[in-house]
Amino acid sequence: MNEFSQIRAFLAVAELHSFVAAARLLSMTAPSVTRAVGALEERLGVQLLLRTTRQVSLTSAGAIYAARVAPLLAEFDKAGEEVREQQGEAAGLLRINAPMSLGLQVLPDVASGFRAKYPDTTLSLSLTDRFVDIVSDNIDLAIRISQAPRDKSTIWRKICRVRRVLVASPGYLENSGSITKPEELHTRACLAYDEEAVSETWELSNAGRSHKVRAGQALAGNNGDLIARLAENGEGVALLPLFIVEPALSSQRLQQVLPDWEPTPLWLTLYYPPYEKLPLRVKTFSDFFEDYVTRIRSF
Repeated sequence: MNEFSQIRAFLAVAELHSFVAAARLLSMTAPSVTRAVGALEERLGVQLLLRTTRQVSLTSAGAIYAARVAPLLAEFDKAGEEVREQQGEAAGLLRINAPMSLGLQVLPDVASGFRAKYPDTTLSLSLTDRFVDIVSDNIDLAIRISQAPRDKSTIWRKICRVRRVLVASPGYLENSGSITKPEELHTRACLAYDEEAVSETWELSNAGRSHKVRAGQALAGNNGDLIARLAENGEGVALLPLFIVEPALSSQRLQQVLPDWEPTPLWLTLYYPPYEKLPLRVKTFSDFFEDYVTRIRSF
């Protein structure tokens, strides 16, 4: 194993505090990682890691060495990525963030298809319904479902409109009576889907008329699947993306409410840090994702 591989193994163990976790990250066996770190320590003539049965930690020498070589290895990897990108090859690490429900439904197929086509890329996928700060959180690309962004420091790309519908369980509708206009919605039974699990305002329109409803006075959550399940349990009316509730609508666990009233439209959007030019791996994934969404998966 060459010196770069030994350093890479050492840095992985130092970051994860585990030979097993580092082996998993590097697609190696734990004994191979152990031998690599041992060979590096032998070559340097100093102990870099303290090993106990409970944890692995850096020695003072190891901390100094890690602080010096980690940036150098990062620059080495970056140089290789830039050279490959100049040859038209998508390569390197791509950090992607997406909402939980969308990510679980879409990203497995997208990631597998993308990796099969571009094997030199490494995907780091994180899911959260919180609206991340892609600069401070070190994200290369964020997939969001939202209204038009207000943050002028980021770049964004609209992919497609995401339809939302009002839904409730048959049991709730039977007990609460027919709902034919927004004024008949019981506000304490309107479930809010908000990233901070607080109230939200629904803006509904129909033939030039508009009506606002304050939801979340009794129940709010920060995940769409959670709110959908609460609606199925008869807790009230929810406003959710169609792709989340479509199976429940098909099986009649949920029914659409006020189908003639349209909520404020949302868009499936890609957000980027303020790049001067999109890195090839980011642009390639963006194009691949948009093709999948518009050609294979409908929203």
